[in-house]
Amino acid sequence: MAQYFAENGFAAFAYDFVGGSARSRSGAADGDMTHMSVLTEAADLSAVIDQICELDFVDTDNLFLIGQSQGGYVSSYVAAQRPEDIKALVLEYPAYALQDDCWERHGSIENVPETEHFMGQDLGAIYSLDAMGMDIYEIIGAYTGDVLILHGDSDKLVDISYSEKAAEVYENETFLIYEGANHGFSGDYAVRANEDMLGFIEAHVD
Repeated sequence: MAQYFAENGFAAFAYDFVGGSARSRSGAADGDMTHMSVLTEAADLSAVIDQICELDFVDTDNLFLIGQSQGGYVSSYVAAQRPEDIKALVLEYPAYALQDDCWERHGSIENVPETEHFMGQDLGAIYSLDAMGMDIYEIIGAYTGDVLILHGDSDKLVDISYSEKAAEVYENETFLIYEGANHGFSGDYAVRANEDMLGFIEAHVD
């Protein structure tokens, strides 16, 4: 995706969250996901924004965030924290379901274990505690810029209803539903998503 945007005239920065996956090479985590949560990833993203804004070839007046799944959750959180820095926001199947998932798995804050094995990964208590400690829908509305949401109506991991609710929260949103698409766009869906995102971003460049 970054290459696609670069080929179309945009500086694109793709980075590795600290502990964002078992293959993570960022920071001290070195593949250890037990210290990662949506809030640690939000801090990572905010640090990335600060860093790239110091680059002389970056137009800081036209800074866009694109986030997929949990990255969409994190991007929407950060946009709400620093709305003056983000020109527009793009969310692909944002994983707003994760807070409900954590509540359903544990039932209460007191029941969150020190570590848990979830979706093939070992996660620390911080993952669920940070997600359960807030309602993301009460936060994201602080971003009043334009938002593009793309979600498949056959998403088995994050039901499209979560994006429908986000579309109601955002003041200025465009909501594109991809019929038949599951979580994670591939093939023709990925091509279509790139084209839709590029068109949205190009329309917002001053």
